Amino acid sequence: MRIQDILLILSAIVLITLVVIQSSKDNAANAFSGEKSELFANQKERGFELFLSRATLIASIVFIALSIWAMAS
Repeated sequence: MRIQDILLILSAIVLITLVVIQSSKDNAANAFSGEKSELFANQKERGFELFLSRATLIASIVFIALSIWAMAS
């Protein structure tokens, strides 16, 4: 196993963890029942939610970069 593979696995674990920690923006029951949804409403993230959103963005960019690096070498 190369160092790229180990870093890719670690970044995948971090990315999955960040996505699971984030709270849902909408109730799943409303999505299937057809009730009015606030999913696409203009809601501003603040505090810890903003941190999680930015950390997820950074982790996804790192994951994509590591994937390309692992494929190229």
